[in-house]
Amino acid sequence: MKRRGSGILLHVTSLPSPFGVGDLGPEAYRFIDFLAETKQSFWQILPLNPTDPAHYNSPYHSFSALAYSPLLISPDLLVQEDLLDKTVLESLPGFPIERVKYQAVIEYKQKLFDQAYERFQKRVNDYEYKKFCLENAYWLDDFTLFMALKSHFGGKAWNEWPEDLRDRQTEALQSARDDLSDRVEKERVLQYLFFRQWKSLRDYCQERNIQVIGDIPIYVNYDSVDLWAHPELFKLDNEKKPYVVAGVPPDYFSETGQLWGNPLYQWDILKERGYDWWVERIAQTLKLYDFVRIDHFRGLVAYWEVPSSEKTAINGKWIEAPVMDFLNHLTRKFSSLPIIAEDLGVITPDVREVMHLFGLPGMKLLLFAFGDDLATNPYIPHNLPRNCVAYTGTHDNNTIKGWFENEVTPDEKTRLFRYVGRDVPVEELHWELIRLVMMSVANVAIFPMQDILGLGKEARMNEPSSLEGNWQWRLSANFLTHDLTGRLREMTETYGRA
Repeated sequence: MKRRGSGILLHVTSLPSPFGVGDLGPEAYRFIDFLAETKQSFWQILPLNPTDPAHYNSPYHSFSALAYSPLLISPDLLVQEDLLDKTVLESLPGFPIERVKYQAVIEYKQKLFDQAYERFQKRVNDYEYKKFCLENAYWLDDFTLFMALKSHFGGKAWNEWPEDLRDRQTEALQSARDDLSDRVEKERVLQYLFFRQWKSLRDYCQERNIQVIGDIPIYVNYDSVDLWAHPELFKLDNEKKPYVVAGVPPDYFSETGQLWGNPLYQWDILKERGYDWWVERIAQTLKLYDFVRIDHFRGLVAYWEVPSSEKTAINGKWIEAPVMDFLNHLTRKFSSLPIIAEDLGVITPDVREVMHLFGLPGMKLLLFAFGDDLATNPYIPHNLPRNCVAYTGTHDNNTIKGWFENEVTPDEKTRLFRYVGRDVPVEELHWELIRLVMMSVANVAIFPMQDILGLGKEARMNEPSSLEGNWQWRLSANFLTHDLTGRLREMTETYGRA
């Protein structure tokens, strides 16, 4: 990422919207206008894949690594396309403004989608729809059948389906397609409607010189179409259950490590097949974004493998992945690899070497910079390299204000003020830390929208140590004040990021 610029991290679900959750409609375009007015260059979002209420609607836990979340489809745009009646905009449930209540939104939007699907079916010879289905058949056919079957079996995981469907026997799959054809087709139409709305928004970004930074988790869920359709690519036993799972080892933050439980890849088989599944995933991702952040990048170099019978991640071991061969293969397949490596936490020299060899920028978080190693800390602005993405914090961190009021130690506070050169009142602190990142040599500076607004811990997007209450924060519709726009634009211009 050689272009010097700055941008804002704000997931689509956090955008204002009268429909209970942010979507790809008018407020998304308004936000892009705000980015352009403030001379920003980047918009960073979280994964756009379908979310699962069983995983608290985390965008990092999906039924598919390739599909899109229908929840983000804009009813406003469906009305404009005459797929919904205008009356849906006139009689809305009382959705809360500042938080997403996912179950209520899901139930409401399903009714809208039923109406939109019914109208869409009456349109004959839709060339763009047929083209979309043909070009995406390699994942779309499996995904739509998977979702139809999950609904048919009351949400059961795929390994609990009848054996002929679990094992994808040809006759059983065809019979299911015939029996569930209407639900399959509805899922296909929803994927198309999302794609069409996203493509229009992405075009709007490009017209205003805004590049989109997307995000993909390195691992996929066990209960996903990826496992059901490609079990041979994962470390599963004869009953198609994981015998080892992903995690991270014990460290300073956790005595027992973290046991994530995701299935692990059979890298030897992937290598034999030319990494076909990953190539398709990267290709699909690059259709959506200009750059992509790979979450837990170090897992491509070596991963922590834990027996599935373990209750913690203590008794795991490091297993090397063929990262050099894999990335070399990707460089031959794609004209460029616009990848950002999520390299936070304990990172070993082999990961740094891979990032250096392939020129992949890492992430630098200012909130990590004020320890007792201030002068040599790798996250402090005077030590940042040009080829990195510098943040105040990410979706997994507290906001600047929340961090300062609830987490910072007295010594860290002293070092922070010494570095800034003065004691800063808490209501101004977010601008001082934004300035520090802006003025660094890092080519790219990204700020969570909550930090631009100076919000407290109530606006935190995700707290990794907790399950409930995450992914719900929403932006108020009146956030675009004249003062905010002017101040951010002035700082962006001052530090050469316009």
